[in-house]
Amino acid sequence: MHVNEYIREYTFRDVVSVRNPKVVAIGGGTGLSCILRGLKKFTSNITAIVTMADDGGSSGMLRDDLGILPPGDVRNCILALADDENNMQELFNYRFNDGGLKGHNFGNLFLAAMTGISANFYDAIRKTSDVLHIKGSVLPISLEKMTLMAELENGFVVEGESAIPKLSKKYASRIKKIWLKPEMIQALPETVDAIEAADIIIIGPGSLYTSILPNVLVESIEQTILSNSCKKFYIGNIMTQPGETDHFTQEDHLKAIRAHRKYPDQPLCDYIIVNNKPLPEQTKKIYASTGSQLVECGQKVDGYHYFEGDFLTLDNGRVRHNSEKVAQQIFEIYVGH
Repeated sequence: MHVNEYIREYTFRDVVSVRNPKVVAIGGGTGLSCILRGLKKFTSNITAIVTMADDGGSSGMLRDDLGILPPGDVRNCILALADDENNMQELFNYRFNDGGLKGHNFGNLFLAAMTGISANFYDAIRKTSDVLHIKGSVLPISLEKMTLMAELENGFVVEGESAIPKLSKKYASRIKKIWLKPEMIQALPETVDAIEAADIIIIGPGSLYTSILPNVLVESIEQTILSNSCKKFYIGNIMTQPGETDHFTQEDHLKAIRAHRKYPDQPLCDYIIVNNKPLPEQTKKIYASTGSQLVECGQKVDGYHYFEGDFLTLDNGRVRHNSEKVAQQIFEIYVGH
């Protein structure tokens, strides 16, 4: 790095460090945990807010067997914020392949056991976070049990987060709308407090209908985001998701979010972070074989400021956001605007 570039970079990080902004990141799945890894390089004042609608895999089995809230996305976020991520990653991500524990993940079982000796799931998350010495905190969007529902364009009603993309793909019918059952899900008070106090709010990336929107649908979450005058960001997905966002542009993503909101006339975010780097040809072919393609920007929606750039990286052939570049873009906007 050139000396002048080094000085500018040092000064920028120093400004962020001195301000120590309170950052709230809202989402679920692998997208949220990926972004957290970039954010923690700039600040330790991070709160990850995680959807509780997951009902697939090990999380779904534990949810059905023990009646606990789904631990999978929480586990991913705790690991992403852990001080020494490399030492614990392998253990907490270990999945049993045989016997009665087949299909279960050690980290999920750890959280389930911690829930059993704690006051509630939130308390279990706090204790697990202490064990791993995480930077920041992880909060469930709610402590109430919820089921994600969807109506497809063919009129078919689907129950359960994991079933929605599968049946949408099976019937070749797009998702028309989603809702929570019961509809009046109360947000965790600590989650509302974190959003109210935030200097930066980040939504996404993540599966549009099954990771992003379930959070926005929880009672008082949208209102609290809108009432905060801080800098707000939406991180656009890089790839479409079969059964959820086939052939969607970034414009389509934003329109779907708007269609599910109580107060659609007020922009939920100020800034849209969009990747514009093309995929390598071989990667494009691999993803095309699964029905997934690069998300194009589409027409820019009025009321938002777009920041396009090379935010793409490949992780063992899988397309991911370059979390450090995304985080740097967010903090540059925060410092400079």
